[in-house]
Amino acid sequence: MGDPSDSFLLVDGNNVIHAWPDLSDLHRRKRGSAHVELIRRLQGLMDFSDHRVVVVFDGTRETRIEERSPGGVQVIYASRGETADDVIERLALKYVSTFRITVATDDVPEQDVVVAAGGEAISTTGLRHWIESADRDRSEWLRRHRRKE
Repeated sequence: MGDPSDSFLLVDGNNVIHAWPDLSDLHRRKRGSAHVELIRRLQGLMDFSDHRVVVVFDGTRETRIEERSPGGVQVIYASRGETADDVIERLALKYVSTFRITVATDDVPEQDVVVAAGGEAISTTGLRHWIESADRDRSEWLRRHRRKE
């Protein structure tokens, strides 16, 4: 499973937004803007990692799936009557035998389900560190590859 398309990071979007003070503050100030900012950060991670990224947010009236751009972060909004946890657990259980699945959440029962199925789990703090590391790697890569003028 060395192919990057074999690895998926499933992110519990609302869990991350409420765990990260900067995103939580943004969410309180302008509803929806924290979603956009989290997706932007996840795209940066995806650009410098071996994972496809799927972020799941708690619901709307019906399940909506969006992909921001070809090869971009996939965004799923859970339908009414189900939570992001339900969607993430269902995806993890369905695909863990085919793909390397990592779930980012602080929800311990959700982590337990994924790990018991054979996936991996990281906390929202772990996700933040992973994104920061990818940002540093990108900055370093750009610094090394800039043309000397």
